[in-house]
Amino acid sequence: MKATALLILAACSVAAVTLHGSAAAQSRRQAVDRGEPGTAATCDRECLRSTMTTFLYALIEHDASKVPIAASVRVTEDGVEKSLDKVGLLTTVTRLRGFRQDILDERAGMAGADVMVEEVGAPVMLVVRLKVVDRKITEIETVATRSRTDGLIFNIDGLSAPSEVMNYAPRPEQLASREDAIAAAMHYPTGLNEAKTFAAVNAPFAPDAYRYENGQVMAGPDCTFAPGCQNISTQSLAIFERLGDVATRVIGVDERMGIVWLRMAWGARQEGGEQLTVWEAFKVYDGQIHAVEAFMKILPFELRSGGWE
Repeated sequence: MKATALLILAACSVAAVTLHGSAAAQSRRQAVDRGEPGTAATCDRECLRSTMTTFLYALIEHDASKVPIAASVRVTEDGVEKSLDKVGLLTTVTRLRGFRQDILDERAGMAGADVMVEEVGAPVMLVVRLKVVDRKITEIETVATRSRTDGLIFNIDGLSAPSEVMNYAPRPEQLASREDAIAAAMHYPTGLNEAKTFAAVNAPFAPDAYRYENGQVMAGPDCTFAPGCQNISTQSLAIFERLGDVATRVIGVDERMGIVWLRMAWGARQEGGEQLTVWEAFKVYDGQIHAVEAFMKILPFELRSGGWE
């Protein structure tokens, strides 16, 4: 009798644990679907990196079936929403070049990359953002710049390989919290909106900080673009007095590498005009911004948000 009672008790315990586990799993899945911080970590850094690699190889193989997409996947190409099979890059990309800068946000389940690809020998600067939930891609955003006409600057010689600075792995004690890293990077659009200098808004740039735009050095010790551009902190931003406010979206944070990724847009102030849309990666550690690297493209005013408000 006693043995029977113990068996019944054990069975009830197993059932309770199973029910609790099922409820916890369901709760976690719902949290992931809502995009709550920390819930997309079922795909770690290498999973995110692998997902990006799979997507890029699907482009050069022209095979959308190789992309692990969710049933509800949302896709934009140059700010225009379309189905995955209608993405032009899936028919035009023929080769990956040597430049690829990954930005991996484990907490948000975001894999991002600035990549150099080719379309039948012609170089293309490509930005890719993927949202990954339960190892399925739920969002795909791509922006391609093919010439100076597309992006104002097009220096492919400066994009032969990822930079040493952006790929330095800071020690844990050198890294800021996610919130503090974002706050540091947000000094940048604040400085542009003030249209004076970054020093005027106390942007925490390191003395040797630099800015690359589409492969060209536009600020920092090696800059020859214009007088005064050697110091990013004191470089004049007066041109932004006529360029209007800067629309900014935080794309993600690579907390392990100390990289904050922002998407910004400025230029024309009304429909019918064009805006420069810029994907800026900020290298933040030791309480300072050490580098800013950007891919950029001109898009119509109506697409300033890229279709992702």
